[in-house]
Amino acid sequence: MNRLMPVLANIKVNVLGVGVHAVNMHSAVTILKSHIDTNGKGYVCLTGVHGIMEVQRDPGLKSIFSEALLVAPDGMPTVWMGHLQGFNTMERVFGPDLMLEIIGRNEFRDCVHFFCGGAPGVAESLREVMTRRFPWVKIAGTYAPPFRKMTVEEESELSTQIRLLRPDIIWVGLSTPKQEMFMARYLPMLDTKLMIGVGAAFLFHTGAIRDSPAWVKRAGLQWVHRFIQEPGRLWKRYLLNNPLFIFLVLLQFGGLKRYRLNSKSENTRSYVYESQ
Repeated sequence: MNRLMPVLANIKVNVLGVGVHAVNMHSAVTILKSHIDTNGKGYVCLTGVHGIMEVQRDPGLKSIFSEALLVAPDGMPTVWMGHLQGFNTMERVFGPDLMLEIIGRNEFRDCVHFFCGGAPGVAESLREVMTRRFPWVKIAGTYAPPFRKMTVEEESELSTQIRLLRPDIIWVGLSTPKQEMFMARYLPMLDTKLMIGVGAAFLFHTGAIRDSPAWVKRAGLQWVHRFIQEPGRLWKRYLLNNPLFIFLVLLQFGGLKRYRLNSKSENTRSYVYESQ
């Protein structure tokens, strides 16, 4: 299985210039397990339409995605883009599900986890939930970053805390693009192997946000379920991003606009539909 890891980790599809790995839950977990076993260091981005559209507005974010160990499809539109480009085994890797998959699997039992994100108290609540559900899990600590740029003193305190606890995985539960920027900045200075940005997973697992039925997820309609729960916060994200995403995808697949991947991604397989 480990021999497949370099192959899986180097197959990407081009989603409006963002290289998204053509993985499913099984292959994503395989990549992360191999990475931990070899004492690697990297961060993981889970992206859907929101993340892709943030890249269109901030070219610097594109570089952060291109430097990630893994960019997994956390949304059905990114999966469909993969299918249209010939990657039929590509499936959604939903952040909350990935967290359960890794924490609950026997081969990860020796891993030490750290929860970073959410408002004060959320990460602690998540720790209690996961400890009840998986009594064997090793959660070394939690941290709630401030809703602003961290001071030098706060950065030093976090670095010291991580150095003492030495978690294998730091789960980062912040919104996009904050969590991607957070991981790219702090991974080099923190003594850990993996940082995984799982967005609203902290809120899903602590019950602050209700999960969607499986059929809603498969149909690519989870955004509607989320919008109903948080219309005031999410209306701009969904009602502006989604139509623009569809428009740009049509330009890409119609050959009217070409999107290049960053240099690190250009040696991987990427397909752009060419009209016949």
